[in-house]
Amino acid sequence: MPQESSSRPLSNRQNPDRQNPDWQSSDWQSASIKVPPESWVKTVEHLSKLPTPKWGAQLLWARGLRSADSLKGFLRAADYEPASPFGFGEEMTLAVERLVLARAQAEKIAIWGDFDADGVTSTAVLWDGLRQFFPKPDQLIYFIPNRLKESHGLSTRGIHQLADEGVTLIVTCDTGSTNPTEIEQAQALGMDVIVTDHHTLPTERPKVVAIINPRSLPPEHPMTSLSGVAVAYKLIEALYETLPDVPTRALHELVDLVAIGLIADLVELTGDCRYLAQVGIAQLQTHLKTDQPLRPGVARLLRLCKRAGDRPTDISFGIGPRINAVSRIYGDASFCVELLTSRDAERCRALAEKAELANARRKALQNDVLQQVNRQLDTRDLSTMGVIVLCDPQWPVGVLGLVAGQVAQQYGKPTILLTAEMTAEMTAEMTAEMTAEIAERPSAERDLANSQTAESVNKKMLARGSARSVNQIDLYDLVNSQAHLLKGFGGHPFAAGLSLWLDDLPMFTAAINQQYRQKMGGRVSQPTVKTDLTVTVADLGRDLFKELKLLEPCGMGNPVPKLLISNCWFEDVWHQKLKDRTGSKVGYIKASFNLCDESQPQRGFPGLWWGHYKDDLPPGRWDVVAELDFNSYSKQYEIRLIAIRPAIAPSTRDAAQASTADDWLLDYRLDSATALAGTSADSLSPELVLSECPTQWQELLLWQHQASRDHKSLALAYASPVAVDPIEKWTRLLGLAKFVSRKQQAVTRERLGAVLGVCDRTLMLGLEALSHAGFIVKHSAIDIRIQYDPQNTLKDDRAESTLSYFLAALQEEHFRRQYFYQAPVSALQAALGVEGLQAE
Repeated sequence: MPQESSSRPLSNRQNPDRQNPDWQSSDWQSASIKVPPESWVKTVEHLSKLPTPKWGAQLLWARGLRSADSLKGFLRAADYEPASPFGFGEEMTLAVERLVLARAQAEKIAIWGDFDADGVTSTAVLWDGLRQFFPKPDQLIYFIPNRLKESHGLSTRGIHQLADEGVTLIVTCDTGSTNPTEIEQAQALGMDVIVTDHHTLPTERPKVVAIINPRSLPPEHPMTSLSGVAVAYKLIEALYETLPDVPTRALHELVDLVAIGLIADLVELTGDCRYLAQVGIAQLQTHLKTDQPLRPGVARLLRLCKRAGDRPTDISFGIGPRINAVSRIYGDASFCVELLTSRDAERCRALAEKAELANARRKALQNDVLQQVNRQLDTRDLSTMGVIVLCDPQWPVGVLGLVAGQVAQQYGKPTILLTAEMTAEMTAEMTAEMTAEIAERPSAERDLANSQTAESVNKKMLARGSARSVNQIDLYDLVNSQAHLLKGFGGHPFAAGLSLWLDDLPMFTAAINQQYRQKMGGRVSQPTVKTDLTVTVADLGRDLFKELKLLEPCGMGNPVPKLLISNCWFEDVWHQKLKDRTGSKVGYIKASFNLCDESQPQRGFPGLWWGHYKDDLPPGRWDVVAELDFNSYSKQYEIRLIAIRPAIAPSTRDAAQASTADDWLLDYRLDSATALAGTSADSLSPELVLSECPTQWQELLLWQHQASRDHKSLALAYASPVAVDPIEKWTRLLGLAKFVSRKQQAVTRERLGAVLGVCDRTLMLGLEALSHAGFIVKHSAIDIRIQYDPQNTLKDDRAESTLSYFLAALQEEHFRRQYFYQAPVSALQAALGVEGLQAE
C-alpha cells in the first residue's frame, strides 16, 4: 500500500517542544514471574487439549485459577452452572407476576431503554423476549432517549408520551434505579414500573412493582456483576420458566445480544457474566456461517467491520462502537433495536449501512476533537493539573467520553471534557432579555449592555460532558466531592457524565484539582503500562495466541494479556487514513509495520498502531507493549501496539526484574473478633499492616506505594464491615454538629470523619446536607466551624436532594467496603495491576 502524504500537524517526533505521552514519562510495570507447579501445567494441558501450555498456565495461575474444578467452569461454558434468575428473590417474583397479569389483561407495555450499547441490546433482548408473550400488534413498544437532547434515565417528557399512548406498564432496562420522581409521575398517570438495572441503588426503594438490580446481591454472588442486558435476559429467563408452553422461539436465541451488551459495557466478566459472554460469542459466530442468519442485522455488522464474530474484540472493536456511534452522531438510537432484531435482510442491510456511516463520522469527530484538546494542552502547564478539565462550546457532546478516555490514557490523568449549550427555555429567555435590555437602549449604552448580557449568558449556559479516569483513580469520588456545584451527575469510579452552570466551571476546576492533590498526597499520576508476559518476536504466532485465548473472554478483572517485547525495531512502516463507505477519508489513521528483534531479525511480525502516523515509529531499538490478535479478514496473526519506549539496557532490565517479589499482598482478613487474634505486629514484620477497610481504590493504591517504597509486603488485616443504617448515621451527624456548635470549637475534617466513620467524600456530602438543615458550615484550609441556627433552615428544593445524596453515599460506601473485604486477593492484585512488589 503506498504511503500517504498529506498536510497535517507535526507529529510528536517532528515537534520537539511537545513530549509524546505514549513513551516518555510513562511508568511500565512488569508482572513478577510466577512459575506454576508442573502439575498445574499438566492440568491445563489436559483440560485445554493444548500441548505444554506454559504461557497459558502461568497466566491462569497468576490470575487465581489454581484447581481443576475452577478451571473447568472457566474454560468451558458447558461445565458452568449458571444461577437461577429467581436468585434475585422476591423482586424477580413480583416482576414476573406483574407481567403474567399484564398478559392476562392484554395491557399495553413499554420498554424504556438507553442509548448506549448496553442499553440498546437490553432493549432488544426485552423486545425479542417479551414479544413471545405479548404478540398482539402495538401491545409492546419501546422508548429510547435522544442522546444529544436528553440524559440517561427516565424523563417527564417520555413518561407523559407513553401515558398518552395508553401504556399501563413500563419495564426499564439499564436505567431507572435513581429516578424516584419520574416513577411517581408514572404512577400518578396510571402506569406501573418494573426496573431492571445495574447502576447504583437508591437509599430507599422506589415505589415500583419490582426493582431487579445485582447491586442488591452479596459481592460474592455469581450475578453481582451483571450488566443491564444480562439483567434483562434474566427477567426473560424467569418468564420462560414460569410460562414454558407460551414461547415459540428458544431462549438461547437471545444470548448473542447479551454478549454484545456485556462486552461493550466493560463489566467484570466473572460468574454468570463470563458464562453468558461465552455462550453468546458461540452463537454470534454462527451468523456468518449460513445464508439465512438468525439475525441478518448482526451478520451485516460483522461483514462491515470485517470480523468473524468468534472473538470478544469483534464486539469491543467492531459491533459495539457501531451501535454506540448511532446515538453519538444521530442522537436517536431507536433504529438499532430494529437492526438487531428484524428478520428482514434488506431492511437490516440499510440500517447497518447507516450505523457504519455513523461510526465513520464518529471517528472523524473524535479525531478532530482530540487534536483540538491536544492543542489546548500544548499551551498548559500539565505539572499543575492533577485533573484535566477543558471546555469548548464547539465540541460535539456525543464523542467527549471517547476523547476523554484517550486523553486520560495518554497523559495518565483523569480527564473531564465539556461542551457548553443553552436549553430551548434559556434561549427564549435570553432572546427576550436582549430585546428588552439592549434594543431599546440608546446606542451609547449598547456596548455596555451587550457586555452585561454576555456575562448573563455565561451564567445561564450549561456545561455538559463526560469524564474518564485512569490508573485506578476513583473519578466518581472526585467529581461527587463537588456535588454542590453540579446540576447533574452519574457514573462509576472510571467513567461519568456531568453538567454544571458554565459560570461555576472555574470554581469546579480549582476545587476538583485541590481534592485530587489531597487524595494523592502530592504524588503525580502518570501514564501506567502494565505487562503480563515477556516474550520475543519468535514467540509470536498461532501457538502463543491459542494459549492466550484460554483467558477469553477478557474484560474488567481479567484484562487482555499485555506482552513486553524488548530491544526490537520496526521495518516496513507506513500509515493510512481510513475511509468511510462512500470512499471519503475520515481523518482517522493507523500505522502498520513489521516488528523485528534478535530472535527474528530478517522476517518480522506484522502489527498495527491505531491513531498514529508512521513518524511515531522511529528508527532505533525499542521496548514495546502489545496485544496479540488474529485478523480474521486478512487471515493472519498480528500485534496491536499499546506503547513504546527507548530500549532499556539488559543489565538495568534484569535488576528491575530481580527487585520484584511474589505474593506482595497478604490476606489476614477474618471476622471482626479474630482479625488479628494471635498475630502480633512483630509476627507480621516485614509486612505493612492495613487494619482499616478501604472504601476506594485510591486508598489501596497509596498503601501499595508505601509498601513498595519500604520494600514490604502489604497485609490486609481489616475486619468485616458492620452493616450501616444511613438514617442512624444522619442522626449521629446532626448530634455531632450540635455538639460542635454548642462548644463553639473548630474541628478538622479528618477528626469528624473518623468519629462518624465515613470517608472524606461522604463527609462533605453530609456537611452540605447540614447546611440545608439549620446549620451554618464554614470551611477553612485547616478546619471546619459549625453553627446551629434553627431559623436558618433552608426551605428550598435542594434540602431533600442533598440529604438523599448523603444517604446514598453512605450506602455506596458500605457496598465498597463489603467488596474490599470479600474480594479475593488475586482479584485485588489483578485490579491494582501489579503481581509483585515494585521497587521504586
